[in-house]
Amino acid sequence: MWSEISALSGMFLAAFLAATPIPMQSELAFIALAASGWSITALVIVASLGNILGSCVTYAAGRGLGGLGLWRWFRLPPEKMARAETWFARWGRWSLLLSWLPGGDLLVLLAGTLRMPLLPFIALITLAKTGRYVALAMATNAAL
Repeated sequence: MWSEISALSGMFLAAFLAATPIPMQSELAFIALAASGWSITALVIVASLGNILGSCVTYAAGRGLGGLGLWRWFRLPPEKMARAETWFARWGRWSLLLSWLPGGDLLVLLAGTLRMPLLPFIALITLAKTGRYVALAMATNAAL
């Protein structure tokens, strides 16, 4: 029982960290656990939850950057900030469906910084992150 908890906790932690700016790959842990006979369904659920929660932390960091005064080092002129806000209003929301790709954490951080509403953010991140692990599960099952 403890080995089950520790393996799934490790999967959760790897997926959580992979959704933050910390360099981490959760795919290797997922594939290794699947190859060891772990339930693919359990792995998809645990990895998705970890990755979604990690994205929420990154989103919250983006929202908090302004309040902490950290944007003074990353300040954009008002016209460039307005252009970024316009772009994000048009495409940014849907770009979160690509947040599982390398560099996707920057999209998540930007969503927080530009104060994207939380519920649409969570819905899009859930689709993207769960879809990632479902695709990985299908590829892993085909390879095993």
